[in-house]
Amino acid sequence: MPLKTWSFIIVAGGTGTRLGGTPKQFRLLGGIPVWKWSAKIAEKLWNEGAISELVLVVPKEYLSEVEEQCDFKIPTQITTGGATRSQSVMNGLKISCGSHVLVHDAARPFITEDLCRNLIAHTIIHGSAVPLLQTKDSLKRLYFGELTCVDRNEFFKTQTPQAFEKTPLTEAITLFGFEGTDEAAAWEAAGREISHTEGFESNFKITTKFDWKIALSIIGCTKRQRTGHGFDVHQLVPGRKLILAGVELENAELGLLGHSDADIVLHTIMDAILGAAGLPDIGTLFPASDKKWKDADSRELLKTVVKNVRSEGWSIDWVDVTLQAQVPKLGHMIPKFIASVTSLIEENEEEINFNMKVKSAEGCGSVGRNECMTCHGVATLSKYDLN
Repeated sequence: MPLKTWSFIIVAGGTGTRLGGTPKQFRLLGGIPVWKWSAKIAEKLWNEGAISELVLVVPKEYLSEVEEQCDFKIPTQITTGGATRSQSVMNGLKISCGSHVLVHDAARPFITEDLCRNLIAHTIIHGSAVPLLQTKDSLKRLYFGELTCVDRNEFFKTQTPQAFEKTPLTEAITLFGFEGTDEAAAWEAAGREISHTEGFESNFKITTKFDWKIALSIIGCTKRQRTGHGFDVHQLVPGRKLILAGVELENAELGLLGHSDADIVLHTIMDAILGAAGLPDIGTLFPASDKKWKDADSRELLKTVVKNVRSEGWSIDWVDVTLQAQVPKLGHMIPKFIASVTSLIEENEEEINFNMKVKSAEGCGSVGRNECMTCHGVATLSKYDLN
């Protein structure tokens, strides 16, 4: 009988939009990305001789980041994900070397070695195995507006890893198509029987903000908050575009002078965020002495700043700015400004974390004489630290 070898495939190709902000699998949980918790279990299994390799399936934009974080001894292969979960799994199967595979969701960080061993043992006998968890809640079925009771003893929640012989799984996914939510659906659709083992309550999938809080409490994290202040001033001159909060104001007679696009609002926001995170200001990150930043788009600079603070484990809870400008009249533009900035710094699609006010100088000082604009801002950031 041929020797059975195992590949541990971690699927981290999703965007995690329900949690918002950084995709859940790449958020720092206890100082390391969520996906890496499962990878560490895979390495322990490799140390025991239970598996042969680790396969990571990640979004293209996170490929270089994940490569830098792969400091494992276990042989590791990395590939990019597809448009659906099944396509991502297939990409992992194509580069895997094992005769058998464990396929796992990267957003389930609390798997155990025992669970993986049980799945391997069942699969060697039956060809497949999935972890099931009995539901504790009473269940109802709503169908075309009609509500009926169902027997909860007949229904189970399916977890990962899911274990299969590789070649039949590849054939099943190809036959079933790429719309399945897990590999068991394709396996069953191909007419194959599925073995199961007992799942664990702690092996939940991080999907919502509540799930994230539960994950943090499990590893013993406490929340820390810090506030930073930002300030900027730019001269008003003719012949320059006027760009505020990432929005270009057409037909403006005066624009802001600067090395980049001189977006005073985004510059203020960046310095406030960097200040709260304890990082260098934008003059250090994007110096005017560097021709690379000549006429730079401040929206792209802000994206870099947000990525930097999130890589340090910070979340942007709230940003509030006040722009002081005599001309042009800007009050009617505030909703557009808020929408523009929110799209760049939001942590949750359901919650706005930015506010903006515009104040006239009442004819006083350099702002009142239309010589310049000034902007102040504060940002509140939070992160979770291990106790």
